[in-house]
Amino acid sequence: MTGAALAFVSLIAIYHYSTTMEFVWGGVLESGISGTEATHMYAAFLLAFFGFGVKAAIIPFESWLPTASVAPTPVSALLHAVAVVKGGVFAIMRLIYWIFGPDFLYGSWAQAIVIGVAGATIIYGSGRAFFTQHLKRRLAYSTVSQLSYILLGITLMTPAGLSAGLTHMIFHAFMKITLFFCAGAVLYKTEQEYVYQMKGAGKSMPVIFFCFSVMGLALVGVPPLGGFISKCRIGIAAAGSGVLIGNLGVCALILSALLTLFYMATVIAAAWFPEKGKEEKIWDEKHDPNWMMKLPVITITAVCVLLALNAGKMTAVFDRIASGML
Repeated sequence: MTGAALAFVSLIAIYHYSTTMEFVWGGVLESGISGTEATHMYAAFLLAFFGFGVKAAIIPFESWLPTASVAPTPVSALLHAVAVVKGGVFAIMRLIYWIFGPDFLYGSWAQAIVIGVAGATIIYGSGRAFFTQHLKRRLAYSTVSQLSYILLGITLMTPAGLSAGLTHMIFHAFMKITLFFCAGAVLYKTEQEYVYQMKGAGKSMPVIFFCFSVMGLALVGVPPLGGFISKCRIGIAAAGSGVLIGNLGVCALILSALLTLFYMATVIAAAWFPEKGKEEKIWDEKHDPNWMMKLPVITITAVCVLLALNAGKMTAVFDRIASGML
């Protein structure tokens, strides 16, 4: 409700200063806005950013997303990968490129604030994921971080940044829905929920943990998987953005990449390479679920890998969108 209220106040300001209420590439604000009016519109942009940012789980409004991970696995997967959270990201994308306009916002103090918030959320989400032992909650905090990867690209307000953000939006959807499906399969078969309970799980559930490992490495950004492509594009866009705080965004990406490596590698290593003699006994009696549960996981993993290996056509389309050609 708070997010909706902030966005509503911003929409009143947009209505007052816009030339149309239709989405227009490049923005709809009147030309010749005075300095005072520009300050008001920067403030209105921030209200809208934080309002819609509630759905994108930016700090300090991120706590609802890890809490919502208690939902059944199909719901969690849809929530974290595709539905609500990406709606928030998409709304912010519309705000910047189709309402306020990147030319109006670029280089302003409002841009510096939103890039700073995105960078802080990236580090915060990764850090909380690293220190969280509950598997689904760890993935939830990972979502908090990864959503702000997309926001970082978008808030750079350059064609390269928008294209990179769109690329990560697609790859993150495949990666995170697979990881949640795998966590759900483990919970369904074993009722085990914590990272320290995964010791030796790979030998008992090889299909599930193979897919988990591939998508986990993709999330880290291991080439040639999808996460490497999208995160590399975001980093290059941030370094070449022309704004000083973009360099701080690069630092946030590097630190988050290390934290992501640690919080995903600990799960993968526990599953495949447990310390000798310390495997959890429960895995001696467990095995992969039936094909009705394995087939979706295998299919999504395969599609994500194939998409990464043939990402050129997709990124070319996003480049055209970011240049206003589509």
